[in-house]
Amino acid sequence: MSKKKILITGGTGFIGYHLALKCLKKNFLVTSLSTKKPKKNRRIKKVRYLFCDISKKKRLFKLLNSNSNFDFVVNLAGYVDHSNKKKTLESHYRGCKNLALFFLNSKIKKFIQIGSSIEYGLISSPQKENKFNKQKTYSIYGTSKLLSTKFLLKLKKKFDFPVSILRLYLVYGPKQDTNRVIPITIYNALKNNNFDCSSGLQYRDFLYIDDLLSAIFKTLKNKNSSGEIFNIGSGKPVKVKNLILKICKLIGHGKPRFGMIKFRKDEIKKLYPSIEKAKKMLGWKPLVNINLGLKKTIKYYKKIHI
Repeated sequence: MSKKKILITGGTGFIGYHLALKCLKKNFLVTSLSTKKPKKNRRIKKVRYLFCDISKKKRLFKLLNSNSNFDFVVNLAGYVDHSNKKKTLESHYRGCKNLALFFLNSKIKKFIQIGSSIEYGLISSPQKENKFNKQKTYSIYGTSKLLSTKFLLKLKKKFDFPVSILRLYLVYGPKQDTNRVIPITIYNALKNNNFDCSSGLQYRDFLYIDDLLSAIFKTLKNKNSSGEIFNIGSGKPVKVKNLILKICKLIGHGKPRFGMIKFRKDEIKKLYPSIEKAKKMLGWKPLVNINLGLKKTIKYYKKIHI
């Protein structure tokens, strides 16, 4: 029996690394496509690494024409620094369009687009997939993701393109870059630093990486998931201040200085999903609660920082 072939765009990032590792364990042939080489701690021996900017259509098509024949595609690609509006739009929207158009006439079984909770704009939480956002998304990243969703759903309607959209909330775990709230708090607590925070009064939804991987594999297997949007989060919002204090307590160090960083103008106070659709249609539910997830994550950062 031949091995299933999967293309992970953005495969050198935090989520891409964990997904590639899990795919190898499930006996997939894994190809990563990204603009940059993986960091040393995220390079995986059995993964084939390709490099290309997916917003450059001709280059992308040429590369994929000589490296195609995939069963599955998971699109995690996109420019990380959202302050560069042009690059954000090109990588997240034009890049997504290019990928989808390339695979439109292929025989892929599933194309998973990794979307974002920011696509909902100011729709109040718990956010539901059937409330399709017709208003501003308040950021170029949110707009890019929403345009991608709309384009992909048109392809599904017109050509029966096998696409599913997973709208992620805040995913965390080992090997995440320290520019996110959980790893940066862990880092500062391990160093027993004073560190500046916002007031922390906003509510957010945090999902451990293993639970996201579970959702991805259930989506890949589920034929009825095509043409559907699924919220992927824990469904249990946490006040950011309480999260930071919990991390400091688990580590036994750290001195957060709340209120030293102002909220952004587009900051949403409560951002969390309803995950009932994913539970019902995919048979998926998160299994790692915040306490266990934090302990697993702290254990990893302790190894590399101490």
